[in-house]
Amino acid sequence: MAVLAIDQGTSATKALVVDDDGSVLGVAEVAVAVHATPDGGVELDPETLWQSVVAAGQQALAAAGHPSLRAFGLANQGETVLAWDRRTGRPDGPAIVWQDRRSSGVCDALATHAARLAHLTGLELDPYFVAPKIAWLRTRVPPELTITTTDTWLLHRLCGAFVTDVATAGRSLLLDLESGAWSDEACGVFGIDPAGLASVVGNATPLGDCTTFGGSVPVTGACVDQQAALFAEACHSAGEAKCTYGTGAFLLACTGSAPTRSTNGLVGCPAWSLDGELTWCLDGQVYTAGAAVGWLIDMGIMQSPADLDALGGAVADSAGATFVPALAGLAAPYWKPNAKAAFTGMTLGTERGHLVRAAIDGIAAQVALLAHAAGRDLGAPLTRLRVDGGLTRSHTLLQVQADLLQCPVEVYPSPHATALGVAAFAAIGAGQPLPSGTWQPSAIVEPSISGEEATLRLATWQAAAEATLGF
Repeated sequence: MAVLAIDQGTSATKALVVDDDGSVLGVAEVAVAVHATPDGGVELDPETLWQSVVAAGQQALAAAGHPSLRAFGLANQGETVLAWDRRTGRPDGPAIVWQDRRSSGVCDALATHAARLAHLTGLELDPYFVAPKIAWLRTRVPPELTITTTDTWLLHRLCGAFVTDVATAGRSLLLDLESGAWSDEACGVFGIDPAGLASVVGNATPLGDCTTFGGSVPVTGACVDQQAALFAEACHSAGEAKCTYGTGAFLLACTGSAPTRSTNGLVGCPAWSLDGELTWCLDGQVYTAGAAVGWLIDMGIMQSPADLDALGGAVADSAGATFVPALAGLAAPYWKPNAKAAFTGMTLGTERGHLVRAAIDGIAAQVALLAHAAGRDLGAPLTRLRVDGGLTRSHTLLQVQADLLQCPVEVYPSPHATALGVAAFAAIGAGQPLPSGTWQPSAIVEPSISGEEATLRLATWQAAAEATLGF
C-alpha cells in the first residue's frame, strides 16, 4: 500500500505517491496562478486551488499505477487565508496570499501590542502572518462567513474536518507558543473569537476519510510546508537547520523540546507535534527568492532560471552592483513590510550578468543574515545548512550561499522535501511509519572565500538594504 501526499504551494500543487519502503511511485505538479494588485494585494482563486489539488492527486495516482492507499497527507502554504461558508464549503472571493501587504494598516493600528504578541505567540506583528489578514478581511465579507487558512478549507472539503495542525496554527499570531493552544489574549487583540477558530490538532493523527481520489482513504497527516520540509530533512535536534528556496526562501532551525523567543529578529513557532509532544523551531523568511527570479525574467534581464548560472555564474562578481529583492517588503530580521526593492551601484559598465549576480548575492545575503541570527539565538553558529527547492539547481547560488555562511551547504537529494515530510506524518498517523534512514546529500558545497571577505560582502549588502528602508 502507499501514501498520497499533496504539497499545496504558492505557485504550484505537487502530489507524490510514496510506497511503504519510502520510494516515490508517482509525481504530478499542477500550476497555480497568483495575481498581484497595485495596492499590495496578492490573491488567488480558491476554486482553481481546489482543482489543482484534485488534478495533482489524480495525476500522481495514475503515474503510480493506481496503488491501494493506506493514508493521505496535506501540506499547505501557511499564511494564506480565505472566507468561506461552513455549511456549503463555498468560498467567498479570492484567497489572500501570504505575500499580501494590505493588512499593514491593521499592524500599524496595533503597534502598541507588538511586544506582548511576540511574547505570547513568538511572532512579529507583520502582515505576513494570519491574524492581520483575518482582521482586514473580516471588515470586507459578511459576518456569517468563517475565515481560515487554506488548509482548514481544503481539509473540510477532503474529509469534513474543521481543523488546522499546530504548525500551521503557529503562523497565525493567535497561538500560545508554549501550550500550542489558541491564546484568548492574542485573539482579543485582533477582535477574533477563539470559539470560531478551527480545532488545533497534531501533525500525525486521523482527521477523517477522503473519497476524492477513489475509495475511502484516512487523512492522517497535515502540516505547514516549511515545517514538513524541516522534518523530511531530518532536522530533528536543536541546532539543525534547513532553507527552502521556493517562491520565497525560508530558513528554519530546530530548537528541540523548548520554545525559543528570538532576540535577533527571527520568530519562534511550533515545528510539529507527535504523540502530544511538541517540537519547536526558529524561523526566518525572505519574501522573494524564486519570485525575484521570476520578476527578473519578466523584466527581460534573464530568460530562464538557468541564467542564474549562464549569466550570473559567468562573471567573477557583480562589479559593484547590489540588488535588494524586497519586491514584497523585507521580512526577518528587518520586518519592514513596506520596504521596496532596489538595484544600486550600477555604472555604464554594468552588464546583465552583473545584475543577475547581484540578485544571487542579494538572495544569499538575506539567508546568511537569517542563519547568523539563528546561531545567536541558539548560542552557537550553525555548522551546516541543508537546502532544498528549485533554486538549488543553481551552483552559483549554492557557492555564494556557502561563502557567505562560512559553513557547508548540503543539498537535499529530492525536489519534494515538503511532500515527503507530510507523507512521513501521514504514515506515522496511520500507524506504519516510513523508513527513516539517514539521507545522503546530492552535493556538498564548501566555502571558497575567507571569513573576512564574507563579512565584508555581507556588510556591503546590509548597507544597501538599510538604505532602501526609507524609500
